[in-house]
Amino acid sequence: TFFFWVERDRAVGKWKTSLTVAAMVTGIAAIHYFYMRGVWVESGQSPTVFRYVDWLLTVPLQMIEFYLILVAAGLAARSGIFWRLLVGTLVMLLGGYAGENNWIHPTLGFVIGMVGWIYIVYEVFRGESSVIASKKDSINKAFKALGLIIVFGWAIYPIGYIFGLLSPMIGMGTVNINFLNVTYNLADFVNKILFGLIIWDVARKDSSKDL
Repeated sequence: TFFFWVERDRAVGKWKTSLTVAAMVTGIAAIHYFYMRGVWVESGQSPTVFRYVDWLLTVPLQMIEFYLILVAAGLAARSGIFWRLLVGTLVMLLGGYAGENNWIHPTLGFVIGMVGWIYIVYEVFRGESSVIASKKDSINKAFKALGLIIVFGWAIYPIGYIFGLLSPMIGMGTVNINFLNVTYNLADFVNKILFGLIIWDVARKDSSKDL
């Protein structure tokens, strides 16, 4: 968070918002991880609620980044790009949360979450935002790199979800809690920090050209 905030001051004006958002994502995650650490130490339980609160705040901010980097690059991007990604994000997260808390059948929650995730992947690789990004090589490369995080990095979450469904059936409840914590922690580490670093890299290169 400190790194992104310092680098924000080194970037040209059009990239400052993107780096501010990157700092917000990691900052919000850090705060929630302090809370989650407390839950784990006191109860030994996986802090699912805090994780989803964190994701509901940080993932939409990450979706904003796709729109912001198009704008920073001077490409004509409509706000509808962000709103479509936001809807996909909410479907993905709310479906998963409802399933994990048994508000709906866990399998149904998994399916709803997957629908949201698949739509986000489609929008990034084949949707309007992808078409616009392809007009500038540096932005297109950043888009593809961010897209790979969404595909492969985010794939860890449904894997953890499935494991959470199956583990009670095979008598692995305690192992499941530990596995989910390690899995989600590593996933957040990569998906939030690396996500921000990709944006920082394209901002740095573009700022150097402008300077």
